[in-house]
Amino acid sequence: MSSATPQTAPGGINWFKYAAPQAFFPVAGALAPWFAAIAAVLTVVGLYIGFFVAPTDATQGESYRIIFIHVPAAWMSMLIYLAMAFWAGVGLAFNTRLSHMMAAALAPTGAMFTFLALWTGALWGKPTWGTWWVWDARLTSELLLLFLYFGFMALRAAIDEPRRADKASAVLALVGVINIPIIYFSVQWWNTLHQGASVSLKSAPTMAMTMFAGMMVMVFACWAYAIATSLWRMQCIILERERRSDWVRDYWAMKK
Repeated sequence: MSSATPQTAPGGINWFKYAAPQAFFPVAGALAPWFAAIAAVLTVVGLYIGFFVAPTDATQGESYRIIFIHVPAAWMSMLIYLAMAFWAGVGLAFNTRLSHMMAAALAPTGAMFTFLALWTGALWGKPTWGTWWVWDARLTSELLLLFLYFGFMALRAAIDEPRRADKASAVLALVGVINIPIIYFSVQWWNTLHQGASVSLKSAPTMAMTMFAGMMVMVFACWAYAIATSLWRMQCIILERERRSDWVRDYWAMKK
């Protein structure tokens, strides 16, 4: 009678082998196009629902439709940072190279979503508040999140030795996690201009179902996009970090 080893799942698949950059590289290349295709389809569907199917808001009129880009971007800015900090923490705790690579791959996409959230928020704020920017608690903490992403990437680039860069940036990422609950709960903790959450796990959405459906489709589109871009970026990072390995030289030889 056979039994599964600690490294092997009951189905006989050794998932731990994918912790090696060489093993993960082809997996990332195979999965990324699928997630990119899913992101493209969901984006078209989500934007169609948001801009052509969802009704006009009784209070904000047509200007509210930026919510279909702004809210998914804002959610992703926080979720990607948590994922980045998680992988950085795993790499710091277990000294796994691939975990640090994953954190590095997530950072640019997280920064892009954070910038998109701030930019669309400004576009939404002008007709709603009459100004592009206020030093609101939610907006200020979201801006700080963008600086944390920039700081994480800049710190990695400033340190030549990869292992030292991994550890230093991981510490910064973990310290920065404290900003995520500040962003999320800022509208509850302080008297801010920013409106409260329209979607909550504790209650039904306070918007029409077509609005909610369009926004959630865009959320899943953003997730698929983040996964695709991070996997492709992972491949680039792996090739750079493992460039002196025999398998990388063989890979480039095959490409030629």
